[in-house]
Parts: sequence; C-alpha cells; structure tokens
Amino acid sequence: MRTCGWSASGESEPRLRRLAPVLVLLLVGAVAGNDAHDANHQVAAPAQEPGAATGLAFIDTSIENASPLWYETVDGVVRVNLLYDHEHSSPNRAAGHIHFRIHATPGSKLTLEFRNLDNVWNSQPGSVARELKTLSISEDGRAWRQVPTDSLPNDRVQLRVEMRGPHLYVARIEPYRLSDLDRLIGSIRGHALVKIEPIGKTVGGRDLELVHIGNPAARYRLFVRARAHPWESGSSWVAQGLMQRLLAGDTNAKTFLETYTVSILPLANKDGVARGGTRFNLLGKDLNRNWDKPADPQLSPENAALERWLESAIKAGRAPHLAVELHNDGNGRLHISRPPVPQLERHLARMVILEELLRSKTWFTEGSTNSAFRNSGTLGDGWLQRYGIDAVVHELNCNWVEGRKEFASARLWTEYGGTLAEVFHDYFTRVRP
Repeated sequence: MRTCGWSASGESEPRLRRLAPVLVLLLVGAVAGNDAHDANHQVAAPAQEPGAATGLAFIDTSIENASPLWYETVDGVVRVNLLYDHEHSSPNRAAGHIHFRIHATPGSKLTLEFRNLDNVWNSQPGSVARELKTLSISEDGRAWRQVPTDSLPNDRVQLRVEMRGPHLYVARIEPYRLSDLDRLIGSIRGHALVKIEPIGKTVGGRDLELVHIGNPAARYRLFVRARAHPWESGSSWVAQGLMQRLLAGDTNAKTFLETYTVSILPLANKDGVARGGTRFNLLGKDLNRNWDKPADPQLSPENAALERWLESAIKAGRAPHLAVELHNDGNGRLHISRPPVPQLERHLARMVILEELLRSKTWFTEGSTNSAFRNSGTLGDGWLQRYGIDAVVHELNCNWVEGRKEFASARLWTEYGGTLAEVFHDYFTRVRP
C-alpha cells in the first residue's frame, strides 16, 4: 500500500538516505530565516513611551495661555523645548513664556529641563536662562506656590517636582489670562467711577479696552499700560491691584480720585497672551518699540489704536501728565527715559521724586537706570520725545521681591498695585505738573 508522502517499504530507504543532507540544509535555512525575521522585528519595535520610566503621561498645552513647546524624555529627564517668537524683518527671537499642565502618576518625581532659551535681541544672542531663577506650580491652576530652579551649563534650567496628584500646572510666573481680565471688567462694569472704552482691535480682531477710573474733571491725568509683552503677567496683576484699590470706596480712595483720574490698558498684547507667546504680537512686532515714530496700523494695530487715542486726548487738552509702562524682567528697576529733549532736566527731577515715593510708600527697592542708559523706541522714551509727556518703563522683578524677602507672586504684585494709588496721589501733589 502506498501512502501519500513517504513509503514504509525498505526500497525507499536508500532514496531517503540520499535526500537527508538536502533536508538538513533546508531546515537550517528555515531556522536562520526565522532568526533574521525576529532580529528585524526587534529593530523595528516601538521605542519606549516618553516618560514611561518617570511616571509622566503627558504635557498638556490645551489650557488657556499655554506655551508652545515640544518635549521628550532622555535618561529619565523630561526635556521641555520652548518654541521661539520671531520678530518681523529681524533676526531677533524670544522664548521664555512657560505655562502647561503635567499629567503624571501621583507620587512620581519628575525632573524637567528647559531648553531653547537662546534668545536674540538687538541682533545679539542673549539667553534668558540666567533670569529663570524660579517657577510657579499649582495642582489646581488657582493656588500657586513658587519654587527655585537649578541652572545648568549651556543655558539650560532644571526643575524638580513631586506629583501630589495626577495633575500639576507649571508657569514662569502666575498666569493672568484673557479670562482673568474678562472677570475683572465684568466686576467693575457699571460702576459710577468706571468707563470702559474700546479704542481698537488687535491683529487677531480682539477688542482693546481702556479702563478709565475717576472723575474726568480731576486736575491730573495718569496713564498706565500693562502686558505689552505676553509673558509678563505680573504687570497685569499690578494694574488690577491699582484698579481695585481706587474703587475700594474708602476715604483714602476718594481722596486719590479727587486728585487724579487714570486710564489703564491692562492687557495690551491680547493675541500674544491668547497664544502663549513671549514678546511679539501676531505679526512679529514688539509693542514696546518704535514709539519714536508713528505706529504702523497694519503691523502694529494695537499701538496705532493707542496712538490715535493719545493724540485725540492731546487735541482735547486732556493729555496724561504721567505715563507708566509696566513690565517684568529678572532685575526690576525704573527705566528712566533720556531722549534729547529740552525738558529733560525737569523730567529727570520728576523721576527722582517718583522713585523716592516708590521707596517710601511701597516695597520697591531696586532703583533706577543710570545716566548712560538709553532704550530708544520704548513707550517711555517715545512719549517723552514726541509728545512731551513724562513717561517711564517700570520693570518688576519676576523672581524675587527684595523689599519683602519673598518670591514674587500675584499676591505681592496686586498689593503693589494697590500701594501705587497713594504713590501717584503724592507724586501729583508734589510735582504739580
């Protein structure tokens, strides 16, 4: 009987012996082929998930005012690479806004390393790493605490955190978002001493509102602008503190507003804040530059709108007697304008009085720029040169309040804004511009 395949009869054995070497070669080749397939399969296997060894699940930039970034985990360190803002028609670039939400395993300890901090300003390299001495963290995005960072070689900054829960917000400084401004304006709209005046729109079509507080018939007029640079949220907290103090309704607040009225632009670069930018508007223009000439309404509609308001006020005989431009940096000083104008000595004398009052009435201690300092094109410089208005850029240290020996925070900036109400009253009383 013949079966399919091999025969059991003895006559087939010589043939089997002749085929045996061939069968062995075929089997060896098959095994080798499988091994090669396995090897190729191992090479093509997916890499370890980012953060798998650290407990990190995700860095979330879907939140309001989040900073554009990309990240990767290397040797247990989460490398956070910030994306640069770029200036229009210039090699200048800026990164430094930090705001995101971490998703990670509760109890895990994370090491974050911030990169891409090599900014370019005035066509010269200048890393922001040296100013990144603290960051703010929060489990819920409302109650914040400040923590120190570690400086690393090659312009890198490191932060170590332990997850108390599944989420942790991380920010350069406590955020002040468009929604925060909306809540503030909603709370004061309709107040007898408040007028909200739309003066124009941003590149992105957002409304720009001036908040006027006080009696228009008051003898002196003050102008305050905050947030020309999107990352500098401390300036908006100061502006909010000033508004709240002036509207407190107590005897001192009434006295202040008998002396002066104030017009405040609390969030000058709305588009930049909305997209989590660092310095420029949507078309790459710095809103605290080029004030030495008329604003470009196409590239800088924010400044063009403010310029139209100012020139209309001047024409009506209601020019500000003092303009203060609020900013954040890593030092915190008054940047005194010194353009070549006939009234420069008078201006400098008035700024001496302003600094004296800041030192005596607030926690301000950082001082002012020296006589060699020039920062042409800023609002402080341009408004003095073009319009004869006493104007100053006030930088606020984003890391440390020396006068309080505390980390900088929204609480201290709001308090500072409140104390400015008395400073401006005393300034106008003494200077009588």
